[in-house]
Amino acid sequence: MKRRTLIASLIGVTVSIGSVAWFLRPVEAIPVFDSANYAQNITQAARALSQINNQIQSLQNETVMLQNMAKNLQRLDYSSLNQILGGLQRVDSLMGQAQGVTYNVATTESSFRRLYPQQYASAVTHDDLVMDARTRWQTSMDGYRQTMTVQSQVVENVQADRALLDNLVAASQGAEGSLHAQQATNQLLALSTKQQLQIQNLMAAQYRAEALEQARNAQAQEQGRAAGDRFMGKRSIYPGN
Repeated sequence: MKRRTLIASLIGVTVSIGSVAWFLRPVEAIPVFDSANYAQNITQAARALSQINNQIQSLQNETVMLQNMAKNLQRLDYSSLNQILGGLQRVDSLMGQAQGVTYNVATTESSFRRLYPQQYASAVTHDDLVMDARTRWQTSMDGYRQTMTVQSQVVENVQADRALLDNLVAASQGAEGSLHAQQATNQLLALSTKQQLQIQNLMAAQYRAEALEQARNAQAQEQGRAAGDRFMGKRSIYPGN
C-alpha cells in the first residue's frame, strides 16, 4: 500500500515538474504590425508611382510635339505651278506674235519711223503712198486682232483659274501644319500674280492697238499733204500755170 502511494506521489511530482517546464519553455516570436513603417512604405510607393505617371505624361507630350512638328513640316501634295506657268506662257506666246511695231524696245523706234515717217520726199510716187497706207492699215488691223486674241486667251485662263482657285482654297483650309498652309498660301499668291500679269499684258496689247490706230490717222494727214503737194507739183507743168 505504501508502495502504491509512493508511486502515485512520484507521478504527481513528475506531472507538476512537466507542467512547470511547459510554462517555462521559450515562447516563439510573434510578428508585431508597425503602422508607422507601413505608412512610410505606402508613401514611398505612391511617390514612385507619381514619378512614373509624370514620366509617361512627359513622353506622351513629347510624342504629340513630334507629331505636330511632323505636320508642320509636311509638304503640300497639290501643286498649281505648272498650270499657272502654262497660262502665262500662252499669253506670252501671243504677245510675241505682234507684227510691225512689236514689243521689242530695240526695234520699235526703227519700225515706227519706217511705217510712220514724219514727212515724205518730194519724189514720192502715188504707188508708194498707197502701199505705205495699206501697210499702216494692215498694221492697225494686226494690232486689234492681237488684242482680241490676247483677250480670248485671258478669258480662257480665268475660266481655268476658277477650278484652280477652288482647289487651292480647299488645300489651304484643310492644311494640317504651318508649312502645308504656307505652301497653299504661296500658290494662291502666285495665282493672283499671274492674273495681274495677264491684265498688264492685255492692257499693253490694247494700248498698242490704240496707239497704232492713232498713228495711222495722224500719218494719213501727212500723206494727204504729200499727195496734195505732188498733185500741185504736177499741175505746175501745165501751160499758163
